[in-house]
Amino acid sequence: MNLKNARVLVIDDESDLLFAVKMLLKTEVKEVVTEKNPENLLSLLSRHSFDVIFLDMNFKSALNTGNEGFYWLQKIREKDQEVAVIMITAYGDVELAVRALKDGATDFILKPWRNEKLIEALANACEKKSQKGKASTAKQSTSQTLNSLDMLGQSDVMQEVFYKIEKIAPTEANVLILGENGTGKELVARALHNRSYRATKPFISVDVAALSENLFESEMFGSKRGAFTDAKEDRTGRFVAANGGTLFLDEIGNISLAMQAKLLTVLQNRQVIPLGSNTPVPVDIRLVSATNAPLYEMAAKNQFRKDLIYRINTVEIKLPSLRERGDDVLLLARHFANHYAEKNRKPAPEFEEATLKKLKQHKWPGNIRELQHAVERAIILSEGNVLRPQDFTFAGFEENLYQEPQPVIEMPEGSLALSEIERNTIIRVIDKNKGNISKAAKELGITRAALYRRLSKHDI
Repeated sequence: MNLKNARVLVIDDESDLLFAVKMLLKTEVKEVVTEKNPENLLSLLSRHSFDVIFLDMNFKSALNTGNEGFYWLQKIREKDQEVAVIMITAYGDVELAVRALKDGATDFILKPWRNEKLIEALANACEKKSQKGKASTAKQSTSQTLNSLDMLGQSDVMQEVFYKIEKIAPTEANVLILGENGTGKELVARALHNRSYRATKPFISVDVAALSENLFESEMFGSKRGAFTDAKEDRTGRFVAANGGTLFLDEIGNISLAMQAKLLTVLQNRQVIPLGSNTPVPVDIRLVSATNAPLYEMAAKNQFRKDLIYRINTVEIKLPSLRERGDDVLLLARHFANHYAEKNRKPAPEFEEATLKKLKQHKWPGNIRELQHAVERAIILSEGNVLRPQDFTFAGFEENLYQEPQPVIEMPEGSLALSEIERNTIIRVIDKNKGNISKAAKELGITRAALYRRLSKHDI
């Protein structure tokens, strides 16, 4: 939400502080209400609607434990689940901050503060509230877009993906995302996180293929000072950094068997042991993994652990290539064109019909990433606001990356020998792909519908 439209309530027993905050925020937000006595809080909430509440943690007690603040935080949450609450105290420490966040606070700041820090905390709270509101509204039609992460698609194959995301996201299931490079696997991971109950917690993305075996443990599990050469300070691993939230492991199919074993141990025990330490650290994460590697074929060749596949793959999402998505190519092209035209201060672009035809005919071996770069180049190099076919050029290596699958030859009816060959071929390919009809159809060079017709024809 826009900061200028925010209604803010500040509760603190220091009159000078209330006056200072009101003077600071009166030009930044729509309304500022101040209150010294927290006993009036529930009455205020009954009569007014607030977007953000600044709540002091200590009012009367000389112990300064923050218990008063926690008590009133609970009362606010009972009254209004949507309002963002920022806890304020002069006696803050890490334990209080963690407890406040676990009890439902949006943020935690210490006084005295710098004015810009308070405004920044307020702006962040408004943004989080806005995102939470979007997630809780009625489900939008997925024929246009899943969310604000540029996940656009009208094709049937993308509707299946959107449906799976909506069903899977609110659960705690570990998810494996499969798909070619450039199909948007990280966008799906972020969509799962943003629609989960962990949405306000960290989303940590790791390209595990980029980690050498020497760095894997310290990067993933953390390390203590002096654990190895150059370990000059304690290092927080990615598992601990993602605690309470989502850990996204990209390119998981490219890690060695040794690293797979270490990863499996952590996932089974739900705890990590930093290098140089003997003390386990419990972790609570939701795991989302992604790869373009053929994990099941690798497992059959003992190149990837089957038990790790079971651990990371409670639910599987297969992303289609761009060439399988029909007119989504044009939808995405227009989206990227508008984005890059605005970014480069150019007029809104238009596409010639010949340009649209060229874009649809290209095989897009680099998928959405290739399309995005192609559109950006075209916007930058084009003259005027009309994009012509010559504005889109494709590198030679891109043209050669994709090979058209050889279609299965239609067998004449009544030819028993040829029919048997076709039947045996279909059975062999389905077995090879572990019963995955989509993969089998792709390898055979036919659509899933065509494969289902043949399954029915041959009584398979």
